[in-house]
Amino acid sequence: MNQRRIMMNSTQVSYFTLAAYFDTGLLKYLYFMIVTSLYILTVCANVLLIVIICMNRSLHEPMYLFLCSLFVNELYACTGLFPFLLLQILSDIHTVSVPFCFLQIFCLYSCAIVEFFNLAIMSYDRYLAICYPLQYNIHMTFKRVVMLIAVTWFPAFLIVVGTISLSSSLQLCGNIINKVYCDNYFVVKLACSDTTVNNIYGLFVSAFSVCVPLTLILFSYIRILKVCFSGSKQTRQKAVSTCTPHLASLLNYSFGICFEGLQSRFNMNNVPNMLRIFLSLYFVTCQPLFSPVLYGLKMSKIRNLCKSLFYWKE
Repeated sequence: MNQRRIMMNSTQVSYFTLAAYFDTGLLKYLYFMIVTSLYILTVCANVLLIVIICMNRSLHEPMYLFLCSLFVNELYACTGLFPFLLLQILSDIHTVSVPFCFLQIFCLYSCAIVEFFNLAIMSYDRYLAICYPLQYNIHMTFKRVVMLIAVTWFPAFLIVVGTISLSSSLQLCGNIINKVYCDNYFVVKLACSDTTVNNIYGLFVSAFSVCVPLTLILFSYIRILKVCFSGSKQTRQKAVSTCTPHLASLLNYSFGICFEGLQSRFNMNNVPNMLRIFLSLYFVTCQPLFSPVLYGLKMSKIRNLCKSLFYWKE
């Protein structure tokens, strides 16, 4: 009887309506210009640093190769959101087809997992460089660097494919997503069929995507702190100079992800609508711009090469 009732209430969903958008009148053109400028700046900053790292043999070191992987992921993230966001800002009808919605979920979820794993691998790289400087080149060979970069990317794709496979097979009783982009959690909430498997798999993915990289990050920084407290002043200076941009990037990303998780699962109606939208987009809009600017300014090799590109002696 319950199964028959579910079949009666469920509909064949062909599109989703993004309900978080609201009428802004002529201000939508201002928002369009702001988002376009942010998109252009993000793409230019990341492409510039990728080209600099790839074209200069002096930067073909593990630390910069991991950075290059990070910048590629930032491009991947903003490409999965910005063009869609620009189209929705100008549109009066905020709908998205089901296949495109799941494609966007794939892009945003996989880039989020890759980002955290990439930051974890970078912390492990800094741990080896600071705690075992003489054995660093033995431990961090080119083959191992390639293997670690592959580990940050391929598991994320496999995990998200599993997530989308489970979600796309659900029977849905609605098509309204209260976000400005597609979110798998909100798609599952629309289901009128059993979501037990989705929930269990979601918990597994969350635990794996957070606990594994977080454990590696904590292990690396605990060991780095122990070496700093017992080491020389030069060792402490090296640790501060190489770890500061990584920690800043990690904290910035963690803030964006934490707020996204909180506002997705709890009632945030007391937060102003525009602020809620901005903070929900923070991890995939500001992080891709924040990372290249931060590393470009803080790392002397990259900074000097950037200066050489834009400075000519008469």
